[in-house]
Amino acid sequence: MTTAVLERPTEVGARSGSGGVPARRAMVRWAWRLFRREWRQQLLILALIIVAVAATVVGSAVATDTPPPANSGFGTADHLAAYSGSDPQLAANIQGLQHRFGNVDVIENQTLSIPGSISTYQLRSQSPHGPYGHSMLSLISGSFPTGPGQVAVTDGLASAFNLKVGDLWHQGVTARRVVGIVQNPQSLLDEFALVAPGQVTSPTQVTVLFDAPASASFGPNVHIPSPSANTLNPETIVLALDTVGMLLIALVGVAGFTVLAQRRLRSIGMLGAVGATDKHIRLVVLANGAAVGVVGALLGAALGLVGWLAYRPRLESNAHHVIGTFQLPCVVIGVSMALAVVATLFAASRPARAITRLPIVSALSGRPAPPKQVHRSAVPGVILLVVAFLLFTIGGSSNGGSGGPVILGFVVLIVAVILLAPFCLVLLGRFGRRAPIAVRLALRDLSRYRARSASALAAISLGVLIAVVICVVAAGRYANVLDYAGPNLASNQLVVSSANGPANVGGPSGIGAASTPTPSNPQSLVANVQEIATALGTHNITELDTTSANLQRAAPGRNWNGPVYIATPALLRAFGISASSIDPDADILSMRPGLSTTSDMQLVYGNYPSKGQDFTCPPGACVANPKIQTINALPSGTSAPNTVITEHAVRQLGLQASSSAAAWFIQTSQPLTAAQIKSAQLTAATSGLAVETKSSAPSSAEIINWATVFGILLALGILAMSIGLIRSETAGDLRTLSATGASSSTRRSVTAATAASLALLGAVLGTVAGYVAAIGYFRSSTQNGGLAALSSAPTTNLLIILIGMPLIAAAGGWLLAGRELPAISRTPLD
Repeated sequence: MTTAVLERPTEVGARSGSGGVPARRAMVRWAWRLFRREWRQQLLILALIIVAVAATVVGSAVATDTPPPANSGFGTADHLAAYSGSDPQLAANIQGLQHRFGNVDVIENQTLSIPGSISTYQLRSQSPHGPYGHSMLSLISGSFPTGPGQVAVTDGLASAFNLKVGDLWHQGVTARRVVGIVQNPQSLLDEFALVAPGQVTSPTQVTVLFDAPASASFGPNVHIPSPSANTLNPETIVLALDTVGMLLIALVGVAGFTVLAQRRLRSIGMLGAVGATDKHIRLVVLANGAAVGVVGALLGAALGLVGWLAYRPRLESNAHHVIGTFQLPCVVIGVSMALAVVATLFAASRPARAITRLPIVSALSGRPAPPKQVHRSAVPGVILLVVAFLLFTIGGSSNGGSGGPVILGFVVLIVAVILLAPFCLVLLGRFGRRAPIAVRLALRDLSRYRARSASALAAISLGVLIAVVICVVAAGRYANVLDYAGPNLASNQLVVSSANGPANVGGPSGIGAASTPTPSNPQSLVANVQEIATALGTHNITELDTTSANLQRAAPGRNWNGPVYIATPALLRAFGISASSIDPDADILSMRPGLSTTSDMQLVYGNYPSKGQDFTCPPGACVANPKIQTINALPSGTSAPNTVITEHAVRQLGLQASSSAAAWFIQTSQPLTAAQIKSAQLTAATSGLAVETKSSAPSSAEIINWATVFGILLALGILAMSIGLIRSETAGDLRTLSATGASSSTRRSVTAATAASLALLGAVLGTVAGYVAAIGYFRSSTQNGGLAALSSAPTTNLLIILIGMPLIAAAGGWLLAGRELPAISRTPLD
């Protein structure tokens, strides 16, 4: 009798013998009941899917809705003609467009100034029911103007003039009744006062909206919406990130479904004993995985929709245009939900196949099948590593011209990491043969149960891979001393300039402009700069003088970027640089690390006959390999005087200071506040000057440190999720240890060794894969400096990943594994 149930009976080819549709329906119902009863055991995978889908819903909506609409300023038209209001041919041009294309929508704008401010607004004549411009007008409250004595204003204009609906607004000698509050949904920064058509008598600019065939020819006054210059649209980027995220979830889910299948061994064995076929058993596990994916996708979509509805008003304020309540990328969300189901089905497919190979007697006894010795070769993974390396090399040689090889390289690299993970576990088991008993048990289990430990290792490695790639690429890019990148200024610095003063101040809709005069008197400019500095509470003003000389490198790739100011005594004193610390023969002083040792540098001045890649350095116009001295006291901002030409070089080359690009560098004792920056900008604008303050550009340290934190937290999160699943599957080993008198420190050691081993292997494998991608890309990218860009490796951050992360994992495993689990003291009964 026992031998009759040792193995499942051989399946007969007849479809009727397998129970048909009723049997499959029964298996699906049983899997659904299993999910409802044990959803807490599947909460980990369920939570991951919910968070991933919700993040995709919100992230894709933000990514696609933040950019301004492609037809901003065009309404619903596909062509726009802009004419000056003083153009004598204005009426004839409008009639010509109307005769050629039929309906046109005419919008008249007169630019006016807000008293006591440098800001302007538009007095706009436009029909709210026009054939093309109606989408550029929406009513917030009140009504649209219909007569000569009526006007509707925007919120910003109402606040500036302290107006509300029903007030009488005096504009010079004209008085109009405010009948409504309006806005331009395509640009919330557009400030205008709307009057009825024909009420603007002296328009500054006239815009005509119309539809025309793409083949029609026009003059320079006609424009079409500008297409996006991005080769990868936001939807593609979000889907790529979501695919990687779902892959990580699938890798973690393999261990979860494996443990779940082991917990239900007796029930699954009973199904086999009453006649269920292997297909039925696989269907149970797969249906359970599908249920987790569907429920997680639906709950994630609902949570993401709630999050989107809560965040949409703030996004409208930040994006400066109206966003529809349900203006969501449905295709991206649908694909993300489908990926969630596919990920769980993929995660459940391996346990589904494995459990059918278990004899019925073993399943009824609740004993998991002994792991089979699988000799997994590393050759396929190594081959894919080489293929990924070649793809990154091809992508680097295009210098950013084509992202296809790079994207395909990442896909191949991820597959290579997944294939190499089981082989790495085997190597780790061999290295731990002489380790203490607790460590040896942990390493043995990782090597024996590779079905779920390898997937966890692959997921950890992918998290580290992402962090390492960001760290290495950021370090290589920021290390380029020629094309200098990073923050422009410190928080207590600002640059006031006359050359880049605000020449035009107009509405964001691009309709109308007001010229701001630029003073030509240098003394007046200096007085205005001193006024700005006094308002900031400082007298630390340094005039920045330039010459006709500049730097370049006589080599292909990225070249010099940034100004070269004169190292005047005032500039050196401002940064505490003594004259004795400067080499008397130095031509250039710079704080850029490595610039003094960069070869093929040229100090170009005069009439330099440069043609393409011809870097000939003729005498009298160029100095080959000028003497560059490193001075760390100079400021590091990209817009600050980080590189200066010495007065010795100015005299030697007969250069003259240029007065056409006057600029002043101001430093304060404390970081500038938003009110101080706004005050300085207003003062500068009234004087024809421009103010540059610290931008939001991150430094290399910020990018690298945040990438390191992200990689460690992601890897530790995946590790924490996987450890509990791994140790629960080996609960029998822990039960045996407890029965033989093992203390809690032994259990702690086993869990700590498991966590540390996975973290160390994941860190090493992810770092190696990351450097394969970086080396392949940079070795052929001359624009990014070639392999020399990798010489500035973020050593500290890599050591934190390679050493710190395993230590954190070991400490966490030791602290959280001391409590004796109920599963150790008694075997669960079904």
